[in-house]
Amino acid sequence: MMNPLVEKRHQALREAETKAEFLFATIEEKGIIRSGVTEKEINKEIYELAFQLFGIKKYWHKRIVRAGRNTLYPYRENPPNLTVAPEDIVFLDFGPIFEDWEADLGRTYVLGNDPVKQKLRDDIEKAWDEGKAYFLSKPDITSSELFAYMCELAKAYGWEYGGPHAGHLIGEFPHEKIQGDDIDNYIHPDNHKPMREPDQHGQPRDWILEVHFIDREREIGGFVEKLLTVE
Repeated sequence: MMNPLVEKRHQALREAETKAEFLFATIEEKGIIRSGVTEKEINKEIYELAFQLFGIKKYWHKRIVRAGRNTLYPYRENPPNLTVAPEDIVFLDFGPIFEDWEADLGRTYVLGNDPVKQKLRDDIEKAWDEGKAYFLSKPDITSSELFAYMCELAKAYGWEYGGPHAGHLIGEFPHEKIQGDDIDNYIHPDNHKPMREPDQHGQPRDWILEVHFIDREREIGGFVEKLLTVE
C-alpha cells in the first residue's frame, strides 16, 4: 500500500499535469501556433491564455517556444527570436505552477504536410512511450542507463539526441532551490544513481522524461516531455 503522503504528492502532480494538458489543448483549439508571428508573440499569447484559464503568473522555469532551426537548441540556450514559417515545426516547453505544484509539459507541432517533420513529431512520442516502458522494466535503473537508452532510440529512429540530458526531477515549488541544480537531479550520462533511490530526506523522487531528437542537416528538432513516475 502506498504511503498516504506519497499518494497525496502524486495526486497533486497528476492534477498539475492534467491542467497543463488542458492548457495545451486550448492552445491548439484557438490556433495560437500559426505562421506569420514570432516565437515571443506566441509565448505572450500562451501566457495570457494561462492567466485567463487558471490565473497562472508563476512558472518554475523559463517559457519556451521554438520554431524552425531554433528547435535544434536545448533548454539552456537562448537563440534569436524567429518568425514562424508556413511549413514550420514548432515546440513548446512550459512549466506552470498550480497551487504550488509544478507541471512540465513539452509538445511538438507541425504546420503544413512535410512528411519528415511529421515523422519526427510522431517518433518522439513513440520514443517517449518506449523510454517509459524501459524505465518500468528495470527496478534499479540509473539515470545514466535511461539517458543511454534514449540516445539509442534516437539513432534507431534515424535522428540524433539533441540535449545534454533526458529529463529531471519534478515536485513542489521551488524544487530546484531545495534540491539544487546538480547532475544528481537530471537523467544525465554522468548520473549513476538509481532513479528510484529516495532523496536526502528519505522522500521518493519523481521524474520528468524528455525526448529531444534533431536533424542538424535539415535544421529541425522535436521535443516532448511529461511525467514519468506518476501514473
